[in-house]
Amino acid sequence: MLKFRDLNKDDIECRVQSVKESGLILLLYKNARVDMAILDETVGPENWQREHYECKGNLFCRVGINVAKTEDRQLWVYKSDCGTESNTEKEKGEASDSFKRACFNWGIGRELYTAPFIWIPADKYEVKNGKCFDRFEVEKIIIEDKRITAISIKNITRGIRAFVMPPATK
Repeated sequence: MLKFRDLNKDDIECRVQSVKESGLILLLYKNARVDMAILDETVGPENWQREHYECKGNLFCRVGINVAKTEDRQLWVYKSDCGTESNTEKEKGEASDSFKRACFNWGIGRELYTAPFIWIPADKYEVKNGKCFDRFEVEKIIIEDKRITAISIKNITRGIRAFVMPPATK
């Protein structure tokens, strides 16, 4: 059975989903470059491929992996998913999203689905005109059996730890 490594802290990015007066919600995600790197290191760059296609007006990506890997035999297995448009580059964002979702179907980064609700209190970031421009990063993460069991998030703009799960005990 094909197994992909767990994401490490440098593979995961943080994005502000929404800002309220009392705090903000942070989301964890991986980008397409992470998927490509993990595919390359796990199956080799010559043993995977991607193809984008349209179905009923939606852009899909199928990711194929050569699971036979012998000189005289190739057996390609494909997994597909569709994407959604991004706010900045509509078509590119949709293509990238469909690729990342197809990679989730292979198991790459599936542990992100177990991420906790990340609430950053208002004293851990700065708001200007109702928006937060601070940058956050995963400081440390522990993944066991494809589940996030511990994580800390740092506000790198302010140089402070903004979130810890499980909470520190005294």
